[in-house]
Amino acid sequence: MKKPILVVMAAGMGSRYGGLKQIDPVGANGEAILDYSLFDARRAGFETVVFIIKHEIEDDFISMVGKRVEKSGMEIRYAFQQLDILPEGYSVPEGRVKPWGTSHAILSASKQIDAPFAVINADDYYGPEAFKVIFDYLSTHEDDAQYEYAMVGYQLQNTVTDNGHVARGICVTDADGYLDSVTERTRIEKYEGGIHFSTDDGESWTDVPGDTTVSMNLWGFTPSFVGEAQSRFAAFLDKALVENPLKGEYFLPSVVSELIAENKARVRVLTSSDKWYGVTYKADKPVVMQAIAEKTAAGLYPAPLWK
Repeated sequence: MKKPILVVMAAGMGSRYGGLKQIDPVGANGEAILDYSLFDARRAGFETVVFIIKHEIEDDFISMVGKRVEKSGMEIRYAFQQLDILPEGYSVPEGRVKPWGTSHAILSASKQIDAPFAVINADDYYGPEAFKVIFDYLSTHEDDAQYEYAMVGYQLQNTVTDNGHVARGICVTDADGYLDSVTERTRIEKYEGGIHFSTDDGESWTDVPGDTTVSMNLWGFTPSFVGEAQSRFAAFLDKALVENPLKGEYFLPSVVSELIAENKARVRVLTSSDKWYGVTYKADKPVVMQAIAEKTAAGLYPAPLWK
């Protein structure tokens, strides 16, 4: 079995946040959230990282993240998520600027993925335990009668912000701890007394318990996932180009849910006691900076992070 690698989705420009939040400093020595994720991944055992970015941010990303991460000793690979990476016979709709989503990001990196792999968002802080459990799982499980995948789940109440809405994958698990389904909800908000989501731009709302398990896009896959995502991409485009040509997205949870429904894959839901942090909006940044400062003071991270 090949050693697991880490895939980092960093092509999004952070439109709600108002800047390139993937490289925005939150540490005392200029470290971004991504630096801490990579540090945690390296000590969990990951030795190779694949960054999925856009050509438009390539120079800034390499100078502000890649050069620092070189000090970790990790092998660094780059892949580029561009809108025109489409199956033969398809073209980008006029006016489309939004990326095609997280499954498309993985397809954009297909030539760089040659081993079991964990997937993370560049702008989320997952904590060291999450990387350890996903690395250990990928190191000990191979595809058999079904594809053997995994995800690290978090409690919804630990992943929402006070400053606006967020997107989360709402998970349902079975009695054995495997994922039954995951549904992407793109507008989840806190309100006084609870948390709810809307599917119609706020016209109506549905409450969600705070202890609901959600996906923060920390997945673990065997290479089989790449082929499955590729084989289903055209069907997604056929529907999206009619129903939502400018904003339709090919989400990882959608492909996972299809594979579960077809009994082709099972997904072990792993848990981490670490608290998730993220910067969806500028007002979230001070909270993350304080948390990082406290963890550093407690000895969880060195300062500076990369020496």
